[in-house]
Amino acid sequence: MFEPLFISVLIFIFTVIALIVRPFNINESIPVTIGAVAMILFGIVNLQDIINIVGIVNGAAVTILSTIVMSIVLESVGFFRWAAYNLAIKSKGSGLLLFWYINALCFLMTMFFNNDGSILITTPIIIHTLNILHLKTRQKIPYLLSGALIATGASAPIGVSNLANLIALKIVGLDLNSYASMMLIPSMIGLLSIALLLLYYFRKDIPKKIPSINQKTSELLHHMYSDSQSKTRFHPLKFEAIEKNKVDWAMFIICVSIVVLTRISFFVLSPLGVSTEWPAIIGALLIIIVRWIRNKITPIDIIKKTPWHILLFAFSIYLIVYGLNNAGLIDLIISVVGQPVAENRFNAIFIMGFLLTLMSNLFNNLPSVMIGTLTLTEMNLDPAILHSAYFANIIGADIGALILPMGTLASLIWMHLLRRNKVHFTWKKYVKATLVVIPISLLISLISLYIWLEFYY
Repeated sequence: MFEPLFISVLIFIFTVIALIVRPFNINESIPVTIGAVAMILFGIVNLQDIINIVGIVNGAAVTILSTIVMSIVLESVGFFRWAAYNLAIKSKGSGLLLFWYINALCFLMTMFFNNDGSILITTPIIIHTLNILHLKTRQKIPYLLSGALIATGASAPIGVSNLANLIALKIVGLDLNSYASMMLIPSMIGLLSIALLLLYYFRKDIPKKIPSINQKTSELLHHMYSDSQSKTRFHPLKFEAIEKNKVDWAMFIICVSIVVLTRISFFVLSPLGVSTEWPAIIGALLIIIVRWIRNKITPIDIIKKTPWHILLFAFSIYLIVYGLNNAGLIDLIISVVGQPVAENRFNAIFIMGFLLTLMSNLFNNLPSVMIGTLTLTEMNLDPAILHSAYFANIIGADIGALILPMGTLASLIWMHLLRRNKVHFTWKKYVKATLVVIPISLLISLISLYIWLEFYY
């Protein structure tokens, strides 16, 4: 038992070091793929394990792919440009108001879609908005980072906003209504804490005044553009304002309707036993075909823009954690925390909350929340303690996991989108902010959960 565990831990440590250092600026999927291959070569993970892992991550991978496809199509028909323009108008020249509008947008997108889908949709919108307002890179970061953290953390309040939450929900025997009644208030307090702490942390970088755009200005610029022979004579702020007039509204409505209906189908078909990947595949294919027929745009842009390496990362990190589990990880966790967790709700919440935070930042939250949940089911806990510990798992995996970019798939997708849009933001800068904000927000969330569940039960 100890030799495989030692080898798997060693592989894991080297993988984490390579991820953090990233020599030669290698893609983050390369170290975890090497680690996964090492697990196979040392015989810690076998062929049957690989087949099992494919079965576990298959549905999540297909659903994420469908969201990526839909976001690319929405971008091509002007959805992001339209949303960005309206955010710029609504802010009314106030940098602070823009901060809260962006956070509200990211929160609502996650509540309606999921955290990965929210990141894919909101990040380009925020970038477009900031480009419209012609902000400097230093001024863009507070809006981008706060939007990303809120969009990712907002998967905690309701179970359907995160596939890992949904899978684990079935394991502990809770329904969506029970989940929401126990988690909505504590996790909302945690999200508000993140927003307020980020606002304080970036207080010097968030501009008090930003350029103001109104409808009258837009109409004037539209007439100027119609008479002009060249776009380059105008300021970028003005050009972006003009661009909003070029949205294909018929296609816009069709695409948004397909996205909305696809997401609604998840809720409608789930009680019938239909997995999320099937409506996701249908929705993605439908939106591609509609665009192809109407706008004569082939799927080539989708193939080029999709961050395929994210899927390799998710599979490989899951395989590494599976190897750790085969080597005795769950038994080890139970031997260390099993007794204190079983004693009372306070221990269950804070031990599992901090443990899942640690595991999620090192392993990624998708496999971590599964290991944490399976560990709880092996402890033979009282149902009230089991549910309390499970909710602490979710807070650790959804909020605590935000300390490192590798903590969540959504954070990795966000970093990819920043690179694609030429926004320079390193892991070091990310961690410098999250180390201040997330631990405090995590503690507030766990305290809120304990108080709320004491009241609830």
